[in-house]
Amino acid sequence: MSGPQLPVPDGLVEAFHTYERALMVDDVAVLDELFAPGPTTLRGDAAGLLVGHDAIAAFRSGRGGAPQRRLVQTHVQTIDADHALVVAVTELARGGRGLQTQLWARLPEGWRVTAAHVSVPAPALDTRIWRVLGDPLVRGAATGPLHGESVAVKDLFGVAGHVVGAGNPAWEAQAAPATAHADVVAALLAAGADVRGIARTDEFAYSLAGTNAHTGTPPNPRAPQRISGGSSSGSASAVSLGHASIGLGTDTGGSIRVPAAYQGLFGLRTTHDAVSRGGLLALAPSFDTVGWLTRDAALLARVGEVLLPPEEHGSEGEPEVEFVVVPELLRLADADVAGACDRWLAGPGESLGRVRRETWPLADLEDWREAFTTWQGFEAWQQWGPALADPEHGIGLDALGADVRSRFEAAARVTPAQAEAARAVLDDARTRIRDLVADRVLVLPSAATTAPLLRHDAALADRLHAARVATLRLTCLAGIGGLPALSIPTTTAPASGGLPAGVCLVAGAGRDRLLLRLAAAL
Repeated sequence: MSGPQLPVPDGLVEAFHTYERALMVDDVAVLDELFAPGPTTLRGDAAGLLVGHDAIAAFRSGRGGAPQRRLVQTHVQTIDADHALVVAVTELARGGRGLQTQLWARLPEGWRVTAAHVSVPAPALDTRIWRVLGDPLVRGAATGPLHGESVAVKDLFGVAGHVVGAGNPAWEAQAAPATAHADVVAALLAAGADVRGIARTDEFAYSLAGTNAHTGTPPNPRAPQRISGGSSSGSASAVSLGHASIGLGTDTGGSIRVPAAYQGLFGLRTTHDAVSRGGLLALAPSFDTVGWLTRDAALLARVGEVLLPPEEHGSEGEPEVEFVVVPELLRLADADVAGACDRWLAGPGESLGRVRRETWPLADLEDWREAFTTWQGFEAWQQWGPALADPEHGIGLDALGADVRSRFEAAARVTPAQAEAARAVLDDARTRIRDLVADRVLVLPSAATTAPLLRHDAALADRLHAARVATLRLTCLAGIGGLPALSIPTTTAPASGGLPAGVCLVAGAGRDRLLLRLAAAL
């Protein structure tokens, strides 16, 4: 039985309106002051929950202000003289209504928000994730092994009647519509899957971050306020959010494995040339591969049944898998990520096969990474240089975001002699990597770090570059070897935030289905 409504405490309404005024002019100092200090203050919205004043302040300083709105209704429920719940209905300038719920407490320094939840109308189309969206965009066959599934197609694959935008508005504006589906898109449709839409990518797939300068960063629901990972960023976020069940992407230097790790998904990079790249816009053909992401291993394997070539030898009588772990490779990752891999090996890994730790001759690893980067850049400039070097007849370098532009500028400076020297290093490295992996399964981190925080400050570019270089030391091994690689979701320890991370299994060429069987066995 409830008692009479308590009066609104003195000073609360004034503090609430001070907060609203500061919000509308993005007065970050006042907003920070009006949120309670300490590690237990909460702020939640559709993107996730922020815990602690410092995390909330970092988010607020980097978002560039809140959507303009006006108050429609304000309701106060007084808990006692020093605590009250304030619920406000807001009307956004762009249309639609939102709801804001705040728990206020009177502290020695005045009224402060201790917990808040904000909701605004969801956009009809989240353009950070999708370039084109349908219901579905293209319907699949009436029957088939993938009937009932939906696909987010990375904006590098041809979808008949639609242009391939490649993550760049200038390129999209001058591109002609595809006259046919890319081979893998056609295969998925024939298997009964629907194409839900065309998903965002980093520009020309030349990034591992997902931070497209033109269309924004797709959300990462498993790690709010952190980057999505790229370049198959839209496909990964669409799957993670449940907008689609299959994310079709590519992996040149890690563009399936990295977003899978950052967002807690299963992701397969296939053996180079195992799956047709017909109808795919290339970046570096020596390394480009088709891949896909799902929320569960069973569906990952079902997609493989459709897209992968038959095995030369069946799985009958297959010997026990030997997992090989190279401590030097684990140490290339941050300690929390390496620890997550070690825990996986001590649990699920040992249940799937023998685990062997050994030392590899990796003195040349940095030379391999640099050769990978050099040859990738050389091929990327051969592919895209004509369009980027001539703004009158192409799109020009000015059409690119700063991070991707810097890579293409470096690629343009690679001489034929430097490229050939890199190619020689890669040929030797490819043989050595394949010999080392042999018929075993190499276990290493899918990415060197957890997803970096998305704070739009002066240090963001440096943070993303450091994460990219560290991750490429790991991911380039499968790329150079042309080997299949499977990212299995795991998490860091609770003390490290329990963030998504990935355990990567690398097998010999053509052993993609073995990796899928291992994932399904989990």
